[in-house]
Amino acid sequence: MRILNFGSLNIDHVYRVDHLVRLGETMQTQQRSLQELAELFARFDISGRLIDGGPHGTGHIHDTYRVEVDADGASPSYVLQRVNRNIFKNIDHLMDNICRVTDHIRGHLLRMNGHDPLRECLTVIRSNDDAPYIEVNDEIWRLYVEISGSRTFDRVRNVNHAYEAASMFASFATLLADLPDPPLHETIPNFHDTPQRVAQLKGAIESDSCGRAESCREEIDFALGLESMTDTITSGLRNGSIPMRVTHNDTKFNNVMIDDQTGKGICVLDLDTVMHGSALYDFGDMVRSMSGEFEENEEDQSGVALDLDRYEQIVKGYLDIAHDVLVDREVELLPFSAKLITYEIGIRFLKDYLDGDVYFKIGRPHENLDRARTQFALVRSIIEKEDAMAAVTARHMG
Repeated sequence: MRILNFGSLNIDHVYRVDHLVRLGETMQTQQRSLQELAELFARFDISGRLIDGGPHGTGHIHDTYRVEVDADGASPSYVLQRVNRNIFKNIDHLMDNICRVTDHIRGHLLRMNGHDPLRECLTVIRSNDDAPYIEVNDEIWRLYVEISGSRTFDRVRNVNHAYEAASMFASFATLLADLPDPPLHETIPNFHDTPQRVAQLKGAIESDSCGRAESCREEIDFALGLESMTDTITSGLRNGSIPMRVTHNDTKFNNVMIDDQTGKGICVLDLDTVMHGSALYDFGDMVRSMSGEFEENEEDQSGVALDLDRYEQIVKGYLDIAHDVLVDREVELLPFSAKLITYEIGIRFLKDYLDGDVYFKIGRPHENLDRARTQFALVRSIIEKEDAMAAVTARHMG
């Protein structure tokens, strides 16, 4: 059995990984017996005997379990996860990306004073066959070390949260700036191809397979009315005015762990969609998910608005780390990216509502429509405040 040991660091550090993924399969994580979890855990190359475990987190794609282990008197905990093969078709590509990214980040952290790779980077536990996952009864399972003394939050609770999360995602990107070839695999093709997302929405409108189009005609008209802006980033990537970078592609606030004692961001989670893309996608999704006092699925959108103070902290946190890396065109488009990505997520929710809620989990009828309406309300607020956002951005580049 392998005892984790990186330099002078050892398994006495215990970790927590909440909300590893958030995109859509079943309503709830399936219940698994303790015996089932123990048999799965035993197939990974790590010391200890599983003594407790159960469903964990609020992810939308995978089934996730926290398991506790007795390891010669110590009590480390791990996150055991069943990967959704309906979303991620090529598991070897998925796990190759995650291992390459975590190994690269860990290498940087080991060379940096004052950093703890076991706490600041996800640790993938390999199987007894030295693979990054196991396959049992046509199910794919992976195991991460849990990170203790920290947590994730579904909502930003203060402006410091916004600053810390933005700093963490900027640090994540800069640590991966020198990731050597070959390029990362595209785990979800065209994930942030907004023009293609619009084409998919149009297909759902045309087919109207569940007879829902008339119930959301206002939202459909709003979405199609903004189509002309959708190729701004994709065309920039094609012509080279926007650099292709290693990006996270799901930079919601609940994908950053916050230390319980210091309130500092310590680790970026959910690496399933780490691919090559634009830094603008990552920045835009940060603003979308961190810039307001509202839930993603509000039933009443009257309070949905971008908070400029939070936006300023996101800009400051991001540019404090990444200002020397970004090119002028990227900086210019930072406010726009918030509008584009919020719009893109909105049309994805709208499409899923039209399709019958087959991708994103829902907890009540019409939840995906409410999610779409919430995103579109935020888009309207961003449009109203774009000039102010540009002024804030310019101030922090100065």
